[in-house]
Amino acid sequence: MDKLALANRKKLPEALRVLLEDYPREGWELDPGFDGLVRFWLDRHLMFRRLLAEMGSGTEALLDKKIAPERYAGLLSRYGGMFVNGLHEHHTIEDTHYFPKLSKKDPRIKRGFDILDKDHHDLDGFLSDFVGGANGVIHSSDNASRLHEGAGKFQKELRKLERLLDRHLVDEEELIVPVILRFGAGGIG
Repeated sequence: MDKLALANRKKLPEALRVLLEDYPREGWELDPGFDGLVRFWLDRHLMFRRLLAEMGSGTEALLDKKIAPERYAGLLSRYGGMFVNGLHEHHTIEDTHYFPKLSKKDPRIKRGFDILDKDHHDLDGFLSDFVGGANGVIHSSDNASRLHEGAGKFQKELRKLERLLDRHLVDEEELIVPVILRFGAGGIG
């Protein structure tokens, strides 16, 4: 079992969190280097978390019969598309542009970028399952019993994806933000 795989880890190893000791999360917003790239990056992560939360609360409302199936299908389609497309775009930019540049800033944490890159590939499988589940729910919106059964299964998958993505985003933030705060964003953005 790979202890560092996204599905298995609780956090990045301490050796990769070395800059976090000097730049703890509580002090990020007070740092003069916070605005700009760091704020933008964290806002993107917040958007992904909010989209997942909206889909989760919408699914809960459907299961509690507090939202019409057609309305739910529209919201899931809209939020799901924004989530998947935005996350793929975000990860592509990180893998091809940001990670190679940031990993050169401090050789002690290069392995962390390799782990985050692998997370992106692992998340592709979970996103594929998410898309399949969402489409199944959307396409069954005209059959109440199939819709509720599918939505119940989808809710479980959504919670799993939310947990995995949060683990990845927290690890990514705790690796990247301290690097940018220490070395600046020059030559990165």
